Amino acid sequence: MLYIIGLGLNALGISKHGLEILKKCKRVYLENYTVDFPYSAGELESIIRKKIIPADREFVEGLGLVDEAKKIDIALLVYGSPLTATTHISLMEEAKNYRVRCRVIHGASILDAVAETGLQIYKFGKIASMPKWDEKKNFSPDSFMKIVKENNSIQAHSLILIDIGLEFQNALEQLKKSAEKYKIKLNKIIVCQALGTKHKKIFYKKIEELENCEDIKNPYCIIIPSKLHFVEKEFLSNLR
Repeated sequence: MLYIIGLGLNALGISKHGLEILKKCKRVYLENYTVDFPYSAGELESIIRKKIIPADREFVEGLGLVDEAKKIDIALLVYGSPLTATTHISLMEEAKNYRVRCRVIHGASILDAVAETGLQIYKFGKIASMPKWDEKKNFSPDSFMKIVKENNSIQAHSLILIDIGLEFQNALEQLKKSAEKYKIKLNKIIVCQALGTKHKKIFYKKIEELENCEDIKNPYCIIIPSKLHFVEKEFLSNLR
């Protein structure tokens, strides 16, 4: 059987249910390509008391996990909530096609934690993802800003998830260039670092104030707020 288990947002975030299931799993894999972890694999191993095998995109998207799950109980650990990434939904579909039982154990995700900004969850629009640009290869996709523009048109906040390995100052530059192309005026934005962990930080600042900010470390996300409710505005104004 294949178990896809959400780890939540910090090293202790895995549920008691998830820990119980891991006891019977013969192999435990850790998906390591969709997020910059705020803790080490060794720290996680000491908590779950199991050896962890790193799993890259090629392995997870192949049939290796499904083949193993035909014979033994295995687990794939995923940071946050296990079904946020479409990769893992595809994995469930593959298991179904090969008649392998699959079970999902949910966990807290960034979609829960962004409420700590004071923004109302039901006022968020479509989620965007910012990839890491490689200008040497002429790879600079900016469609994430198109989503922001669509959200702005209905006065919805935009959550932008950041590609693994993309440092904040580079992301900020990509944000500015993309906003200029789509004629979006950026005033104050929200940057959330390591939500759900002891390293949590929330910044609500103008772009100019963030340009020389070296305090923001991976993992982080960016929120482009739309029209603010007075309660949201008051909460954000009190951030330090």
